[in-house]
Amino acid sequence: MRLTLTTALVLGSLVGMPPAQALTPAPAPAAAASSVPQGQPIEARHLAPHRAAYRLTLAPQRDPGNIASAQGGMVYELVDACDGWATRQRFTLTLTDREGTEIETASDYSTFESKDGRRLRFTLTQMTQGAVTQRIAGDAELNADGSGVIRYTEPEVKEERLAAGTMLPNAHTIITLNAARNGQRLVVAPLFDGTSSDGPQDSTTVLSAWDGPRDVAEFPMLSPLGSVRMRIAFFDREAQQQGGGATTPSYEVSLRYWENGVADEMLMDFREFAVDGRMVKLEPVPGGC
Repeated sequence: MRLTLTTALVLGSLVGMPPAQALTPAPAPAAAASSVPQGQPIEARHLAPHRAAYRLTLAPQRDPGNIASAQGGMVYELVDACDGWATRQRFTLTLTDREGTEIETASDYSTFESKDGRRLRFTLTQMTQGAVTQRIAGDAELNADGSGVIRYTEPEVKEERLAAGTMLPNAHTIITLNAARNGQRLVVAPLFDGTSSDGPQDSTTVLSAWDGPRDVAEFPMLSPLGSVRMRIAFFDREAQQQGGGATTPSYEVSLRYWENGVADEMLMDFREFAVDGRMVKLEPVPGGC
């Protein structure tokens, strides 16, 4: 899945669904995927078309801050659309501060990314207390070296250039999975996913050692697969320029990715508070050619 999010209230590239109490755990499909043989790279065709539901709760913090609770849910869909991947992320989160004030945020984020990682169409609608607060839409196109252009249609019509080395969301997932399988521990790159009207964000991904197959009783389709834990830090470019290049990340996402692109555990750290996401339902979706 794609987890690059724009703000704390949107949870970057995570989006959602009805509140947590509406999420009912269900058995995973019986069909199990096969692991990609070692020495063979993970490719776009190895990603699993799927729908996953997550329960979102406030994560324990060293400093509890002003947020007393967070409850919500997220649904992520990845559909094989022949020459590309269609994704949709829907998210809702209710934050309650220590004075009892509640703020409900929601977003609906959809993309189409070509399987060669060169083209992206994107739309994002953000809402707070039921009112639309932002819409972002457009498309991006990369050259072979990762340079390219973003063409926004909302919130305003404009173009922005992309520097060489820029990655799109699913391409970033595949690249980091392969890096981990090859023993690499760090991936640094500009990342553009269409969740910001300010262009790409700089990202640093720290990878754990690759973990071999293990029994996953709740989701048996994951049992034959390897996985990796990673922490992705996102940096605001304007803050970096003002600070001479050294800044604290705007936010960080930690997750466990399986080699088929399914993430079952995540932690979204927004400095003032953090949100824990746990997958409660996983099912395949039809698609393909």
